[in-house]
Amino acid sequence: MSTRLIEPSFWKQPLDDRMREMIDIRAAGPFSEVEFLNEMTGQHERFFAVTRYDEIVAISKNAKAFSSAQGAVSVVDLPPEALEFFGSFINMDNPRHQRQRAIVAKTFTPTDLANVLESVEKVSTEVIDGFCERGEVDLVEVLSQPYPLLIICDMMGIPRSEFTTVLDSTNVILSGGDPEFIGDGDPMMAMFGAGMQLTELMNGLAEERRKSPTDDLTSKLVHNDLDGEMLAPEEVAPFFILLAVAGNDTTRTAISHGMNLLSQHPDQRAIWQNDVVGVTATAVEEIVRYSSPVTFMRRTLTTDMTMSGHDFVEGDKVVMLYGAANRDPSAFSDPERFDVLRNPNPHLGFGGPGPHFCLGANLARRELAVVFRDLFARLPDIEVSGEVVPLDVAGIPLVTGIKHLPVTFTPTARVGTD
Repeated sequence: MSTRLIEPSFWKQPLDDRMREMIDIRAAGPFSEVEFLNEMTGQHERFFAVTRYDEIVAISKNAKAFSSAQGAVSVVDLPPEALEFFGSFINMDNPRHQRQRAIVAKTFTPTDLANVLESVEKVSTEVIDGFCERGEVDLVEVLSQPYPLLIICDMMGIPRSEFTTVLDSTNVILSGGDPEFIGDGDPMMAMFGAGMQLTELMNGLAEERRKSPTDDLTSKLVHNDLDGEMLAPEEVAPFFILLAVAGNDTTRTAISHGMNLLSQHPDQRAIWQNDVVGVTATAVEEIVRYSSPVTFMRRTLTTDMTMSGHDFVEGDKVVMLYGAANRDPSAFSDPERFDVLRNPNPHLGFGGPGPHFCLGANLARRELAVVFRDLFARLPDIEVSGEVVPLDVAGIPLVTGIKHLPVTFTPTARVGTD
């Protein structure tokens, strides 16, 4: 039984130190039983940590036996109101999941995607313009945080005047209990408060768009009709919270980890920087594999079954640890090596194959490709210059965030137009 997986100190370690410990946990077997105290209920509970590649793939494909809707995809069961509030269709099984995902996916037409890709280019230029003359910054503050969230806000039609509200709320939801973001209060109450702020903001915008349609995603969602189906008014805000949280923080964390990895592996940085066009595709995938920004997703057994020699019973919880699977030597050669040319690279950084594979994976890839291309072109000597500060988490974080990353570079001029 591994207790290390629930200790905050385990998740506050540098990435490579944490993954070295994961080697022994993975070697012990495909499923590690973990007991923990559920502070919401005061009860001792357990889950089975899944650390191997093949088992996570099998679980991801079998959504009927491994439910996303029973309790939550978080380690602990959430109250029903929180389940609807925070997860949108990530906390659903079919047919509800399939219905909502289809409605959202239909809004991403080739024209819509072309507009988003144009926005990615513009926001990357805008954000780098905002700090390129300074020479020394916290990269999380000036780039990793605002860049993907601005793209999502622009997609949804959230006015720039509300950006700070969205940023602060998403920081609370993804803080893992870090006092820097939630203060001294109760973490769950802080999360609910942040969720309420986002809900009020989104409901107000959705009501505006129902009266006066535009060409943003919010307008499309409230007017979209898929075979008589469309998002109900109460479904729009939870989807935005999912997009603003999950669709933002994966990219944000990958940027920070990516910059840190390039500083730690100058040989790999040189390979990429010397052939940006040729290497970017594989380098982006390797950043996602190696850093695995999304720590886990949970599933709950809907039936008794045996997998890889382990007998599960209905109601058992399995927590899929994507970072461990992405270093599984049965799936990757030399898995502890950061290799920007790695190919093939069938990582699980966007989730396993199946109905819950990340809907925004291609957008995240594009965001990473554009921002590193622009950093190499505009700030070619950018370098990590101080302590990398992880989130001060209270348990297993949903995202292995970096909250501060000091960098230095030779100042350069702005290139955008006001």
